[in-house]
Amino acid sequence: MSAQLDRAVGLLEASLTGTREVLGRVGARDLRRATPCAGWDLAALVRHMDESLAAYLEASHGHLRLAPLPTPAAAPGGAPVASVRARACALLGAWSLAAEQDLDGVALDGANLEGAGLPADLLVCTAALEVAVHGWDVARSLDDPGCPTVLTEALAAALLPVARCTVAAGRGSGHFAPAVATPPRAGAPAVLLGLLGRTPAPPAPSPRSA
Repeated sequence: MSAQLDRAVGLLEASLTGTREVLGRVGARDLRRATPCAGWDLAALVRHMDESLAAYLEASHGHLRLAPLPTPAAAPGGAPVASVRARACALLGAWSLAAEQDLDGVALDGANLEGAGLPADLLVCTAALEVAVHGWDVARSLDDPGCPTVLTEALAAALLPVARCTVAAGRGSGHFAPAVATPPRAGAPAVLLGLLGRTPAPPAPSPRSA
């Protein structure tokens, strides 16, 4: 088993575990809440997460030498959170199997996934970064003190090098907000969030209905 891919899958598992727990707290009424992503309510953020996980799944199933795995269909209009959670389980399963079969050297086409051509371990780490940060977004939107901590100090520290590798190109394409300065002694979660244009503060008030 490749140590690099095994470590990447561990990061993905940690990111997905916390994020799935937070998603389990989202109710239908919460989908109108504002998020730290400017202009997006929670419904829009969940749809984006679902689409991103679908793209990572396509890369996993289409370009790894694995037996076909069932890809969860997008949930009907009433259950976007359930769709995200199902895709998350499938994504982790696909890459866990890849790590067990030592397939980290396989070529990745990834026509529908940004970062095509990345080594498999970096691709998985990028998925972990996106899942963890959006999990933090969801938790912040809920503003629930009982929410699990998605970005632990250890997970954020492990994801920082990934963010530094990928954010510059993404920001040039308009995928990330400008970086937010953090204090010199800030912990890894604050540094990571700042790099991705976020600050650990409540989002703006929920948007009003038109």
